[in-house]
Amino acid sequence: MSKQDKIKQLIDLRTEAKLGGGEKKIESQHRKGKMTARERIEILLDEGSFEEYDMFVTHRCTNFGMEKKKVLGDGVVTGAGTIDGRVVYVYAQDFTVFGGSLSEPFAKKICKVMDMAMKVGAPIIGINDSGGARIQEGVTSLAGYADIFQRNIMSSGVIPQISAIFGPCAGGAVYSPALTDFIMMTENTSYMFVTGPKVVKTVTGEDITTEDLGGAHVHASKSGVSHFLLEDEEEGLLLIRKLISYLPQNNLEEPPALECNDPIDRLDDALNEIIPESANQPYDIKDIIHSLVDNDEFLEVHRNYAKNIVVGFARFDGMSVGIVANQPSFLAGVLDIDASRKAARFVRFCDAFNVPILTLVDVPGFLPGSSQEYGGIIIHGAKLMFAYGEATVPKVTITLRKSYGGAHDVMSSKQLRGDINYAWPTAEIAVMGAQGAVEVLYGRELAAIDNEEERAKFVAEKEAEYKEKFANPYQAASMGYIDDVIEPRNSRFRIIRAFEMLQTKKDSNPPKKHSNIPL
Repeated sequence: MSKQDKIKQLIDLRTEAKLGGGEKKIESQHRKGKMTARERIEILLDEGSFEEYDMFVTHRCTNFGMEKKKVLGDGVVTGAGTIDGRVVYVYAQDFTVFGGSLSEPFAKKICKVMDMAMKVGAPIIGINDSGGARIQEGVTSLAGYADIFQRNIMSSGVIPQISAIFGPCAGGAVYSPALTDFIMMTENTSYMFVTGPKVVKTVTGEDITTEDLGGAHVHASKSGVSHFLLEDEEEGLLLIRKLISYLPQNNLEEPPALECNDPIDRLDDALNEIIPESANQPYDIKDIIHSLVDNDEFLEVHRNYAKNIVVGFARFDGMSVGIVANQPSFLAGVLDIDASRKAARFVRFCDAFNVPILTLVDVPGFLPGSSQEYGGIIIHGAKLMFAYGEATVPKVTITLRKSYGGAHDVMSSKQLRGDINYAWPTAEIAVMGAQGAVEVLYGRELAAIDNEEERAKFVAEKEAEYKEKFANPYQAASMGYIDDVIEPRNSRFRIIRAFEMLQTKKDSNPPKKHSNIPL
């Protein structure tokens, strides 16, 4: 064979590999509203940056006639490229080849790019669209999953790991995404579950659809497994690019700082009026967030889950910052099991990857009730406390209104190593609200008053006294628990100055193998 023939053979083999399962399978993928693996990578990465590895890998299985069915690449496209010029590693499962099912060589391809990502110190992005383990390969396929899981575990907190679910992801396959930092799912075309509807019906007798069992809406709003709910794949791929822009390459680097054209001393007079006169009246914390951050840009994480707390990424003078904020417009901003887990996970991610944390506090306490107690609110609330107390990144806290009881401690208080703790003049920092406090402090006196009118008058007087003494930030400020009481409209400037001063912060935890967080 001449040199020219060899080059032609290479070109032909590359063309064959790029077709995956063939034109018919590609057309079938498109009819389902799904892209092919390579189409997804093309949108995700900078134009012309993708370097593919292992294009010529094929399976080695000889069971059930599989030796006659070999496809170049074997169902997964792997390699490296750039997003905004920064290196990332990527693998995209190809549903057109054996339904994207995982074989031993398929797993080895994924493990190779995961190992390279760790060596180089770059994010790893996995695009999942697979029917699960390749049954014809038996236990070697299961071993392949475990090899991937182990790498997910070793990579955790070292390099950012992002999972996009753009098709089926079931059985053991779900645990790789579950071990990563962020999961996104598309409406109507993706699902995740450990066991499918047929098995559920057989074992429990429950009739349930694929969508109701593990669809994108279920995991975005009920289970909290998915962090982002997408209308389509293109939205998801562009969202990954945006998410990456807030993150460092690895745990030893700082997040990228961008040039900022939004004045740091920009004042918003509306903030002086945004807290309602009535302590029980709600408002939308996102209005405050959008006012404070650079150019009104806030990338919310877990938008549809545990809406009583808001988490996400923004920038202050170009610096990447993670925001955690109670949401008074949902369940009064109370902390419950789901909100505690959601916020704790986010705080730990930010701490692992050197992203400073801004906490906006308006919390009336923990949600009472037997369902919360039986569900372990004590342990779950402790997760958030642990996350804040363990975090060594710069932490700035602003108490906007209520900060009551144990929830005050949990929300990045000074005693949990909050670096700069501000309060607005509307802040109420106390053990509990006025009504509950009066019932505790004056229980005997109240019991002795028979006349309803007199009782109501007594309660009103005592509540007013309590509010005057405790429904303000000045007692906490007098003890140094609040560093300054600030004018709301000046908050953006104070936040930016605080983070600038904290850039050289050094804080550390005692040497240990690892902590035993209350899981």
